[in-house]
Amino acid sequence: MTDHQHVVFDDTALVAVGRGSQIASRLIHRAHAADGLSLYATTCALVEAERVRPGTAEHVASLPSFNLIDLDLPAALAVARDSTWSLAHTRHAAVPTLDRPDGALVATADPHPLGGAASADHRYTLAGLLTRRTR
Repeated sequence: MTDHQHVVFDDTALVAVGRGSQIASRLIHRAHAADGLSLYATTCALVEAERVRPGTAEHVASLPSFNLIDLDLPAALAVARDSTWSLAHTRHAAVPTLDRPDGALVATADPHPLGGAASADHRYTLAGLLTRRTR
């Protein structure tokens, strides 16, 4: 277990960033101002957020706090097995890797349960993530 926290924003959380959510802004500021928190956005989630709120993808991509995750072959194979590209790519990005041995939490603005594998313990609302980080 490491002290470094990794958070992947889903498309709803990215739309919240694009709309200027104060909660999302606080999390982004915290990642920019301190070590120990890394934020990620998948390309598929960016596309979906851009469809909902034009300008969001460019805005998020310009923020230095965000690391963008491309759709590589393993992610593409994961996308092929799920209901939406955005959801699948975000879930895939949250699983443990060499760079993120403990995996990542998924930030969402959707308070409804996601269901499916690897979602129950790793998906938090933006406000829940702020509370979690302050403990």
